[in-house]
Amino acid sequence: MTDSTNPGNFANRPKEEVREIAAKGGRASHGGGNSGSDHSSSVHDGLQHQNEGRNPDGTFQKGSEAAKEAGAKGGSK
Repeated sequence: MTDSTNPGNFANRPKEEVREIAAKGGRASHGGGNSGSDHSSSVHDGLQHQNEGRNPDGTFQKGSEAAKEAGAKGGSK
């Protein structure tokens, strides 16, 4: 362990505890439960809309409306 006492720092926790947390794969920190809402489908729908006019690698499809809109906005400065 380190000299710091910050419990959020994994270096300050026992190795077995860190392994248990890692085995959960982030579910412990993100709630994991569904809480009765259909959040996953609404997120999927939003991502589907966001990816329209794009290739799987994130680049624009030639002549797509999304490319035209991005071109009209211009680059970030």
